[in-house]
Amino acid sequence: MAYSSCAQLVLNCYPYKDLVGKCSKNYAIRHCLVFDKRKSPCPPQQILRTDEMFTCKPNRYSKLHNRFNVLRSVVVRSEIAGAGSPAAAYQLPEFQLTSKVRGVCFYAVTSIVAIFLFVFMVIGHPFVLLRDRYQRSFHHLMAKIWALMTVFPFFKIKIEGFENLPPKNSPTVYVANHQSFLDIYALLTLGRNLKFISKTAIFLFPIVGWAMFLMGVIPLKRMDSRSQLQTLKRCMEIVKNGGSVFFFPEGTRSKDGRLGNFKKGAFSIAAKTGVPVVPITLVGTGKIMPAGMEGILNPGSVKIIIHQPVQGDNPDTLCNEAVNVISNELIRQG
Repeated sequence: MAYSSCAQLVLNCYPYKDLVGKCSKNYAIRHCLVFDKRKSPCPPQQILRTDEMFTCKPNRYSKLHNRFNVLRSVVVRSEIAGAGSPAAAYQLPEFQLTSKVRGVCFYAVTSIVAIFLFVFMVIGHPFVLLRDRYQRSFHHLMAKIWALMTVFPFFKIKIEGFENLPPKNSPTVYVANHQSFLDIYALLTLGRNLKFISKTAIFLFPIVGWAMFLMGVIPLKRMDSRSQLQTLKRCMEIVKNGGSVFFFPEGTRSKDGRLGNFKKGAFSIAAKTGVPVVPITLVGTGKIMPAGMEGILNPGSVKIIIHQPVQGDNPDTLCNEAVNVISNELIRQG
């Protein structure tokens, strides 16, 4: 498709208004169109030819050039330049009808199973508080059954390095990379009494949020320093009383599979309490249910790699060791 016809076609779409050309001596992307995000009527006289866009003409387009410096813009690459990011660790699967149907079935199964098991959790909760306040093994058994019954019809989970897991009653700090909503399901199948950290809003979800409360999942208000401090204190209390806590040190799900920067809260807890840190690498969850596309479920399989525990009294050292182990494994898995 010629550049001029391509530009005319895109500019006719309502959301993209006021074509703006950028003049630069070193223009990194030649075959692209830059649009202002503002939604306003698009006068025909503002449509430029693509052969004019990449030519510096201060007299005619100085106003547009000045506006470019202060407006947020979106770069839409042309079909000639190609699409996708070559640096991404994996490419997201195409959105297909079958994946959407699988997603609907997945949530139907997980909801039905959750309702059934939640009744047992409510009945057993008083006994759990009396005899197993910090471990809450019964609730975690229900969570493991819920995860296994949910994922079994849709994808397989393979576990490597299971021998590296500490005993159930051994206090430990677990950390893993975060790719997908399915990461929680995968980790629950390990059968360890992990106290996750979750946004407070999740606790309002019917059944699942209530079950999280019964399990002792630790609430966190993001961007609230007081809540973060309380969360760390709560984690310290759990570990000192023989429980285990789990962190996604990246703090959010990766959208392209690459490992993000690790926050040091988990490693500070391990260093202060003297418990080991167990790094875990999750592979495949981001392809089955990509971040931001929780309504679909693509075919695939999940692999959980459990690495040898690391221990020490320096949070920075523990953090670096965990990052290196997980990142190297992601590279090895491709």
